[in-house]
Amino acid sequence: MFNEFGLISHAAATLAFLLLGGLIITRYLRRTSDQMLLFSALLSTLWAGSLVSQQVWGEPSFIARYLLELLRDAGWVMVLLALLRAADRQILAAGRTRRVLGLFTFAVIFVLFTLAALEALLSIPLVSGKLKIVGQIALSLLGICLVEQIWRNSLQSSRSSIRYLCIGILTLFAYDFFMYTDALLFGQISSGFWDARGMVNALIVPLLGITMMNTRKQPVEFQLSRNAMFHVSALVFAGIYLLFAAAGGYYVRVLGGDWGDALQILFITGALAFLGLLLTSRRFRARLMVFISQNFFDYKYDYREEWLKMTRELANLSDRPPLPERIIRILAGLVESTSGALWVRDEDGNFMLQNVVNLEQPRFTSIDGTCELTRFFSDREWIIDMDEYRNDPVRYNLLEIPDPILKFEHGWLLIPMYLGNELYAITLVGRPNARVELNWENFDLVRVVARQTCNLLAQADAQNRLSRAMQFEAVSKASAFMVHDLKTLIAQLSLLVRNSAHHRDNPAFIDDMISTTDHAVQKMSNLVDHIRKPAQGHGEQSPLNLHQMIRNLAAHYARNHPRPRVLGPSDPVMVQADQDQLWSVLGHLIQNAQDATPPDGEVTLTLKASADHVVLFIQDTGSGMSEEFIRMHLFKPFESTKGLTGMGIGAYQAREYIRQLGGNIDVTSEPGMGSCFSVLLPTVKPAPRAGTTGKEQKDIVEPQAQPLPGQAGRLHSS
Repeated sequence: MFNEFGLISHAAATLAFLLLGGLIITRYLRRTSDQMLLFSALLSTLWAGSLVSQQVWGEPSFIARYLLELLRDAGWVMVLLALLRAADRQILAAGRTRRVLGLFTFAVIFVLFTLAALEALLSIPLVSGKLKIVGQIALSLLGICLVEQIWRNSLQSSRSSIRYLCIGILTLFAYDFFMYTDALLFGQISSGFWDARGMVNALIVPLLGITMMNTRKQPVEFQLSRNAMFHVSALVFAGIYLLFAAAGGYYVRVLGGDWGDALQILFITGALAFLGLLLTSRRFRARLMVFISQNFFDYKYDYREEWLKMTRELANLSDRPPLPERIIRILAGLVESTSGALWVRDEDGNFMLQNVVNLEQPRFTSIDGTCELTRFFSDREWIIDMDEYRNDPVRYNLLEIPDPILKFEHGWLLIPMYLGNELYAITLVGRPNARVELNWENFDLVRVVARQTCNLLAQADAQNRLSRAMQFEAVSKASAFMVHDLKTLIAQLSLLVRNSAHHRDNPAFIDDMISTTDHAVQKMSNLVDHIRKPAQGHGEQSPLNLHQMIRNLAAHYARNHPRPRVLGPSDPVMVQADQDQLWSVLGHLIQNAQDATPPDGEVTLTLKASADHVVLFIQDTGSGMSEEFIRMHLFKPFESTKGLTGMGIGAYQAREYIRQLGGNIDVTSEPGMGSCFSVLLPTVKPAPRAGTTGKEQKDIVEPQAQPLPGQAGRLHSS
């Protein structure tokens, strides 16, 4: 006999399954599993309605209700078999399992249904009550096994779509299993189990509805406010807490003996006091609000839009506005602010103020890298609310904030910026014009954007340092080239000074000294001009007779051993170049060939000309070079096999100048056999100008030979 709770319970189940059936008919009736679910919902509606009808009007009979229950169970089994059929397409073993379990389940249902139908027709009790209960237990166990097989044979990616359905049907069969097992043990069905059965069936309907909506990608949209959800969650938490407290108080009273009543009162009083502490705790309330916001509501920001906006801001490679100012504006814009300041760590580990936007800059701007604030940020990635800090410093453990930050009267948020795990910069955001309420989402977004912008800030700083290093390297190279060229001038002038004591009264020496000094002055002037304007370092180019220059070079370096020998034809070969620079380049190559060759070896200079080009072969029988050295080190500045005495920058400088003229330098060498430098240059054929005399034309074809450096030194031997 049902009581009022049983009536309400099964009426709720009837209404719930009826609504589920209506939802499926109107919106979700495409797949086989949807049709099976509709069929099961209608059978469950009839079953629960029959129980309500029996309570109110005394009809239908027990046999009719029992048959409807068997049909309801058969409907849910058909839903499970339809789901298992879907898994059968993915896993072959599921097909055999489905057939075996389906056969046993429908055999049990068929036997129970047939016996119950015959009993109703013949009005003869064919099956005892215990056998009916055993049959229901077996049917429940088979349903549980089917749910387990569906979950086991489904793919990981598809489990989320059937999770609620499996939980709902599992709850239905598990509840029947426990109810009928209890009835088998005690000889009768417990009224508590029976009355609550309808409500349990009603509670699984939302799970089935969520499954339908998720499979059609039509999730339920909640329109509750955060505050309303917070209060509801707090009440639910308080209710659950009080239930556990009441249960604990009951057991304390039972186990407490003579002191049971007093201990129960003491326990419940303490539990209520602890509940009051939790509900009034600001930290607990904040964490509960964060939990609700993270799990029940959409995000405040359109993160795609925020990311694209930040990318557009940072993609601007110009310095208008400067990068530090753009970073301040990006971080400030996340919290509706328009002002801020940025400190960046320098090479000494201190933090220097880089930029201020819409804030009054204080007198002192540097932050010590070892102060308490930097240690605080090194330990935890917290954003400090300066208003909160000023009102209650205890919240930040009485943290001492440097004066350069406190002097900004309108400072609001202090944001640490990390490069990896190290503090790289600090940003102070000013107060917005309107009050802005911040929550966990604001702070998470600010932290993420701060890390991204810090990476770009560090990259820009590294590029600036690299640019400065390259500038210093250029200056260093220019100085090295200057020193290299000055070595020759110093040698000339020092030789001139040494010979002056012996030949100061010799007029020829005086003339030669003036010529040599004038050449040195011109050389140094050209060198200074080249350093000041390296882009215009081609010099004054003019047609030169390369064969004549080679002969002059051979005569000049003949004082060293082995003496260079000029081979090949003596026809004039004209090239377009600056006389001084080409003399220096070729002279360097000849000098290096002599340095690498023993005195009894050979150094030969051979010219071979074609229609458009000429090749000068500078060949020696010296120590030679390996292929690896030629490929990796020969034309690399500041690398040499002779220490500080040569081949450091001369080969690099020689090749660069020859390439400027449109030619190139190639090298072939073998250790112990010698080397051959091939200098390729384009030739020119200048047309004679009209009205020139024969001598002027000769000067054009064969320009005057360059004064040989060191001529004054040779007077010592005359």
